[in-house]
Amino acid sequence: MGNIRTSFVKRTAKELIETYPGKFTTDFEENKKLVQEFSTVSTKHLRNKIAGYVTRLVKNNYF
Repeated sequence: MGNIRTSFVKRTAKELIETYPGKFTTDFEENKKLVQEFSTVSTKHLRNKIAGYVTRLVKNNYF
């Protein structure tokens, strides 16, 4: 079974990748810092979910 992510997490991650192309890498720790900087996410849990999905998208070359 895979992880199920909400549409908010998916939409936010895709918007961040499209808005800041080339900034995100395959490193989760670096992506956490970038998500915190570029978005107005209110909780650490949500930030980590978005950063994890961004990392997955970058690793699988979706963008």
